[in-house]
Amino acid sequence: MKTELLEQLGLNLTKTAQTRLNDFLMALKAYNSHTNLVSRHDEQFLFEKHIYDSLAINLFFKKYGLEKFRMLDIGTGGGFPAVPVAIFYDSCPILAIDSISKKIGFVEMVQKLLGLENLTPASKRAEDLLFSDKESFDVATSRAVAQLNTLLEYSVPYLKVGGYFVAYKAQTADEEIENAQNALNTLNAKVVDVIEYSLPNLEDHTRKLIIVKKTGKTPSKYPRKSGNAKKYPL
Repeated sequence: MKTELLEQLGLNLTKTAQTRLNDFLMALKAYNSHTNLVSRHDEQFLFEKHIYDSLAINLFFKKYGLEKFRMLDIGTGGGFPAVPVAIFYDSCPILAIDSISKKIGFVEMVQKLLGLENLTPASKRAEDLLFSDKESFDVATSRAVAQLNTLLEYSVPYLKVGGYFVAYKAQTADEEIENAQNALNTLNAKVVDVIEYSLPNLEDHTRKLIIVKKTGKTPSKYPRKSGNAKKYPL
């Protein structure tokens, strides 16, 4: 595995992190052979497209000085970015949710395999999280789940005022930001940064982290009941 590339993201790879990343990738390949977690076309680029991409959030952590945080990963799928982040920030509690139980089943298996005591997987939709989860997270993330205006309703209600939502995007980032202005205004949030980076060893793989800061309390009606944020985005 090309883990030396992670130094580009400001990450210090300990032996424990190296072992956990290797074990995670081996488990992912084995599970993906019978249950679709990532595209089969991506298997030869699992490190670049999924591990490195997930850990690009460290560019945000370093720039904004975040070392301790409580994080919510929405639509974690095969554990991205939750598992790689949990490996490197093993003192930070991370809740990883997904509505597809077989995917969370894999993340639960990985959590036990790697001994990630800071990672809590749960088979839930964002709209169905507990009322006590509102305004309680420092950081929320989502990768390859939905359009930004929908993601904002999934994430912003659960952030503390002053917390950040980090959306992993590519070519559509600017357009999605423009289309999300009503959602941003409604939910009391604003885009404060867009961090651009490139995936190594791949052509035309420029990626962007859209950084959204919560500026005030979310109106209590959000998030709306399951499905509404996607069917009728703000």
